[in-house]
Amino acid sequence: MTKGTLSRRGLLKAGAVTGAGLALPTIFTSPAAAFTNEPTGDSVTLGFNVPQSGPYADEGADQLRALELVAEHLNGGGDGGMMQTFSSQTLEGNGIMGKRVEFVTGDTATNTDRARASARSMIEKDGAVMITGGSSSGPAVAVQALCQDAGVIFMAGLTHANDTTGKDRRANGFRHFFNSYMSGAALAPILADQYGTDRKAYYLTADYNWGYTTEQAVQEATESKGWETVEKVLTPVGAGDFSSYITPVLQSGADTLVLVHYGGDMVNSLTNAVQFGLREAQANGRDFQIVVPLYSELMARGAGPNIKGIIGSQNWDWKLENQLGAKYTGTNAFVRSFGEKYGFPPSQAAHTVYCQVMLYADAVNRAGSFNPCAVVEALEGFEFDGLGNGPTLYRADDHQCFKDVVVVRGKENPENEFDLVEIIEVTPVEQVTYPHDHPQFAGGELGACNAGA
Repeated sequence: MTKGTLSRRGLLKAGAVTGAGLALPTIFTSPAAAFTNEPTGDSVTLGFNVPQSGPYADEGADQLRALELVAEHLNGGGDGGMMQTFSSQTLEGNGIMGKRVEFVTGDTATNTDRARASARSMIEKDGAVMITGGSSSGPAVAVQALCQDAGVIFMAGLTHANDTTGKDRRANGFRHFFNSYMSGAALAPILADQYGTDRKAYYLTADYNWGYTTEQAVQEATESKGWETVEKVLTPVGAGDFSSYITPVLQSGADTLVLVHYGGDMVNSLTNAVQFGLREAQANGRDFQIVVPLYSELMARGAGPNIKGIIGSQNWDWKLENQLGAKYTGTNAFVRSFGEKYGFPPSQAAHTVYCQVMLYADAVNRAGSFNPCAVVEALEGFEFDGLGNGPTLYRADDHQCFKDVVVVRGKENPENEFDLVEIIEVTPVEQVTYPHDHPQFAGGELGACNAGA
């Protein structure tokens, strides 16, 4: 575990043990108000748990940059970023509820067991009162369950699977990032308009919960527009070379390849598809097409020219405010602050964790307490603006944020290495909103919040 350079504090010692068997460090100020890792000094520790190795390490590195930046802003350093544009004006650069923000970092390695062990260490050894970060839904679901049992808040990072706020939702967990259903709902009308309503799709899908729910969401949404699904093939995370999976595609009768891959896996599979000639191929009397349901400018940089013309969805894009105006206020403030510190624009992975820490800090201030149940109450049904996505709701039923969805396409003639995708539409929130018990999200119950101690 690595201590943040902005932070210096002693380790809290393990104390109580919950019924689930997790040893928890606790400090009691009064029996009635006790909760896990209640901060009693002049600082509070947050846990930043990101993939610093593995196939999603690029996203993790950008998340860590944003997390270090938001800690700096909360403590009164830098230009304050989105504290000035955030509609809730409780944050003043004096930490959280007057306590200096300190942090510890860990490496999830895009691995469920590693992510859980890292988060556990942050809670038990370092006294973290909140965990955030991550660029994969498998680790996110596992860490969210751990935080629920431990009695700390989990502010999910980049997790797109429906499960996070669906069948695996938890009262102590909150997701700012959009989800698989929203991608399908935003993409299907555009894909039908761009490529026609009688397409035959072949899916290569990452073999874990994000892949399954994204495949289902895109399949159901596109089939409602007239598309047919020819084949669905699961692929291992971190495969490196996807050539053997690409070879059968052109003999399948499909005319569209849907790559349900993320991070380095998407870069590699898209590169293999282009190398095998799919971009120039013809099938069923039309040009072959490749679709990547979820990607970002960060992945586009890895894919290089191969991303040209590829349609996908994003949670946010650093050009939103410049291109679409004041509705997306907060974007430019974050981009300027991040760019001045690091020399390039932030990714959606960086943006979502920055927002999550801001939202947590604001919720504590509004609640007047770090008690996780007070934070849950402050976030449920919370409506806010000024964090770059336009007006946003943290729905009480499932702790999912609802906001507009960005649909993008790889630029044919990019102006520079950081401007590789173009925004082709921003789908309004109304089009991607669903009931909390929609079949794609069935089986989940938030349960009660857990304060731990």
